[in-house]
Amino acid sequence: MSRILAPAVLIGAILIVWEAATRVLSVPVYLLPSPSAIAGALAANAGLLAVSAWRTLATAMEALAVAAVFAGALALTTSLSRTLDAAIRPIAVALQVTPVIAIAPLFVIWAGVDHPERAVIALAAIVAFFPIFSGTARGLAAADPDLERLFDLYGATPLQRLARLKLPSALPFIVEGAKVAAGLSIIGAVVAEFVAGSGGEQGLAWRILEASNHLETAKVFAAILVLALMAAVVQVFFQWLERRALVWWRGR
Repeated sequence: MSRILAPAVLIGAILIVWEAATRVLSVPVYLLPSPSAIAGALAANAGLLAVSAWRTLATAMEALAVAAVFAGALALTTSLSRTLDAAIRPIAVALQVTPVIAIAPLFVIWAGVDHPERAVIALAAIVAFFPIFSGTARGLAAADPDLERLFDLYGATPLQRLARLKLPSALPFIVEGAKVAAGLSIIGAVVAEFVAGSGGEQGLAWRILEASNHLETAKVFAAILVLALMAAVVQVFFQWLERRALVWWRGR
């Protein structure tokens, strides 16, 4: 109960002080809306924000799937050769540390102005790529050396070694990388929506831009709140998935 009550009490106190301060100081609603004004904007735009949240979430999950396929395949490839790993890893790291906002205009051009959603998915996938690649590559290299020698003793084929030793050993690392990448894919999708100006998609980033251009600050806060709740739900889901996967892994 303390884990539930402590943050609830703190959040409640912050909201009470926030509401009182905006009323006592007569803060303009376009500058800093009160929590009650934000709640009103959330209720008034609930349907629209829900649709936009679903579009942003769908984009982020598509990007996560794309990143998982390419990162997993690349990690499997690099696990077969140290030379390949040494050649590819610096490129992957350089791609990871490059700000997505710097390369976004290129992807918008390549995707075409009629298909901004492709640029958004590609940019979000780039953001989510490295945690999956790094986790998978590290996991594939983390097999027990004694088991490696046992597989050598029994003359296991490379496919048997991969399917029965390396992938099961890598599972905790893969799931952890996917959990990190899930949160980053949402961040990447929102940033890409901002940069790409994907009005055709009309995700949460578009709602934030639209509301801020009209000085509807309460609606901006409402969209940010929906985004935070959506990210929290995704994180909880992947934490549950991680626990289930690790239970299976330990059982094996």
